[in-house]
Amino acid sequence: MADISAAEVKRLRDKTGAGMMECKNALVSSEGDFDKAEKMLKEKGLAALEKRSDRATNEGKIFVKINAEGNAAVLVELSSETDFVARNPDFIALGGTIADKALEKGYTEPNDELTGLVTDLATKIRENMSLKRLKVVKAGANECLAKYIHGDGNIGVVVKCDSDKPEIFKDEEVKSFVFSLALHIAAFNPYALERGKIDQAWIKEQEEIFRKQMEQDEKLQGKPANVLEGILKGKVNKFLSDICFLEQAYVKDEKLKVSQALAECAKKFGAKLNVNEYVYFKVGS
Repeated sequence: MADISAAEVKRLRDKTGAGMMECKNALVSSEGDFDKAEKMLKEKGLAALEKRSDRATNEGKIFVKINAEGNAAVLVELSSETDFVARNPDFIALGGTIADKALEKGYTEPNDELTGLVTDLATKIRENMSLKRLKVVKAGANECLAKYIHGDGNIGVVVKCDSDKPEIFKDEEVKSFVFSLALHIAAFNPYALERGKIDQAWIKEQEEIFRKQMEQDEKLQGKPANVLEGILKGKVNKFLSDICFLEQAYVKDEKLKVSQALAECAKKFGAKLNVNEYVYFKVGS
């Protein structure tokens, strides 16, 4: 039997996360061959994962990073079975690594390299986890990106703005305002940027739902058709204003719509300022 040192057992434990006795037994079985012992433990971890493969991975974290140049952002949803693992330092470090690699290598979706990193940690922790989503947002010369992560990583947002005077994006007040737009999106999760971005067929479906609700409302029975159409139009308009980002009441001043807050900020700096894209990630959604 090979002479197994405590240092080798500890080294294997540090690399695999397996218990001390598991590491020692693996080294003994492999006659001291570290690589073989590591493979044995990994295979054992994969087998344990296979037994848990039917367990849901509804916990996790959202990771958001913007590169040093400020022209690309990435959002990552890394999922786990339990909130306990989602708070694990290795799990958190993995999310950051995946985001960094996506930005550095230009990845725009999960691939074998990234999912391999997830599998490596999953076999170490022996809990199901997965790279559920990855989204990259790029900005041009006249655009800026801002990010917001809510709480402990349950929600992550990236917002992209453009201006005819992009130098305003260097101003701290404008930076703060664009950040507040990302915060607003995290708080209200708008369905769309504006009405023109919504499929008209979907709007028609919502209109029919309101129409059927009105038909069942005893208070509206017997009212003239033109009055009912006016009420329906009002309901649809109110619904759309509630779900469209630019029409929502601005989170920092509810007297203003988001579009009005944008106009005020732009006017102050003598520039045009628009939101042209945002991405909202929530764990499990």
